[in-house]
Amino acid sequence: MSTKDFLSLADLDSAAVESLLDLAAAVKRQPLEYRRSLDGKILALIFEKHSTRTRVSFEAAMLQLGGASLFLGSETLHLGRGESMADTARVLSRYVDAVVARVFSHADVVELAEYATIPVINGLSDRLHPCQALADLLTLRERFGRLAGLRLAYVGDGNNVCHELLLGGVKLGLRVSVAAPHGYWPEASVVAGAVREAQHAGRPIPEIGADPGVAVEGADAVYTDVWTSMGQEGEAEDRRKAFRDFTVTIAMMERAQSDAVFMHCLPAHRGEEVLAEVIDGPRSVVFDQAENRLHAQKALLLRLLGDVS
Repeated sequence: MSTKDFLSLADLDSAAVESLLDLAAAVKRQPLEYRRSLDGKILALIFEKHSTRTRVSFEAAMLQLGGASLFLGSETLHLGRGESMADTARVLSRYVDAVVARVFSHADVVELAEYATIPVINGLSDRLHPCQALADLLTLRERFGRLAGLRLAYVGDGNNVCHELLLGGVKLGLRVSVAAPHGYWPEASVVAGAVREAQHAGRPIPEIGADPGVAVEGADAVYTDVWTSMGQEGEAEDRRKAFRDFTVTIAMMERAQSDAVFMHCLPAHRGEEVLAEVIDGPRSVVFDQAENRLHAQKALLLRLLGDVS
């Protein structure tokens, strides 16, 4: 990888993303081949938000690659008492080999990367979620044997997951369609960046609208996420009303391709953004996505910290 950090798939060219996916697939096939690749390396995890998949997958990845991890909840650091992100970055750079940051504000992970002399990985911010999107792309490639030309329909809140799928999808030739209520569309600057990338590379232009039926028509994958993310709890009731017609149902899935898959980054609220018979049904690949967080992040760690080309 040509960059020190991993803040977004937007920062990588298509060849770099494909190469990461190739390495993730290799690590998944032959995990024992890489079990000592990060001997002596230490990964720090700064988490301001609760986590299951991000925390456990990164800790397991480091252990299985021969390294170690340090979980640093924000309440245990002086960040929680006013120390700057810049000073934290400078200090951690002298102790550990890389940092994963799961934060509320994207500006914080950008500041961390600016002042750290070691790699910084965006484990989630309010704007972007590149580790999730990398695993999602791996899952789709496993299922369909390709990415270019696939149609991915995202139904729901135009949030950090949606943003990263837009930015990452255009890198590899996916046709991404987003359906969200007016007022909950993805950020205009993110959409504009994805459109520019698509136009420059001659790839499908992302489509943004408010009709879930239009978005999922003929899709190869239907993706959704919770309607209310962490930090938005005060908006929960308004969001339930705004999104009431955006629940992924069996009928909605039937408008997609006959072999279409259902995707969700988890955790899920059955009966809200998706019905139980969809997420627990035969089309669902949500636990494949969750597993692939481990393999995709191993590949990422190997590229940032190891000697694997």
